[in-house]
Amino acid sequence: MYSYSFVEKARIRISKITAIIFLAIILFTSSKWEGILFTSDIFFIIGCVLVGIASLGRLWCSLYIAGYKNDTLVTLGPYSISRNPLYFFSIIGGAGVGLATETLLIPLVIVLLFVIYYLSIIRSEEKRLISIHREKYEEYCNKTPFFFPKISLLNEPETYTINPKIFRKDILRALWFIWMLGILELIEAFHETSILPIYW
Repeated sequence: MYSYSFVEKARIRISKITAIIFLAIILFTSSKWEGILFTSDIFFIIGCVLVGIASLGRLWCSLYIAGYKNDTLVTLGPYSISRNPLYFFSIIGGAGVGLATETLLIPLVIVLLFVIYYLSIIRSEEKRLISIHREKYEEYCNKTPFFFPKISLLNEPETYTINPKIFRKDILRALWFIWMLGILELIEAFHETSILPIYW
């Protein structure tokens, strides 16, 4: 039986630590675009759109893998157009949250960190899936893009059975991008009312 690698086991913990560091920085900083006509608003609107796409996309992915992730090779729905659709939507959500800070640097840093860290997770997961599913997974790799979705390959069943308990937990994970938008807006309100000082 294949054991999970360190990067796979620590994924959620490292993501939470990174988010806390990110918020700690945002607490006492402000965007140089703040106050420039329309610019900061455009950043925020684009960020909201990306977060919306990411949240719906992650829910779509969770619908298909809830209860199947460890013992079944899922190749339908979002997994028919990309081998890593959950991470694809996650990077969109990360970029969206970054843009919602009304900066350019933060979304660039988020995307860069995502690429560096999650690429190792994806490779580790692929090794595990190959060890479990062997030729079936290799065949899946040959016809399905590694990361960026190819919509023309979409294959969805008429009906699909899910595990509602697992899916309910996945819903909460999928919505954290939206919660981050609310937290960012609250921080901005604290800055505007001088409840939180701005040092940089």
